[in-house]
Amino acid sequence: MWSFLILICLYGAVEYCLRGQTNESLDEASLIPFADDPEVARRVELATGKPVHAVAPETARPGWINLDM
Repeated sequence: MWSFLILICLYGAVEYCLRGQTNESLDEASLIPFADDPEVARRVELATGKPVHAVAPETARPGWINLDM
């Protein structure tokens, strides 16, 4: 009984959090992990047919270095 009540509460919480989202915004959010790598973004676009708004990786400025942490 408790597990069913917890499941209903979880479902209600997720529905409440996603109430203002549209299908387009959720679809675009699912493609965000591919946006930082232009090559992967192109492959995802070819595979899914959906545009991925990729950004170019940041390049080091003169006198600066990129530090991976």
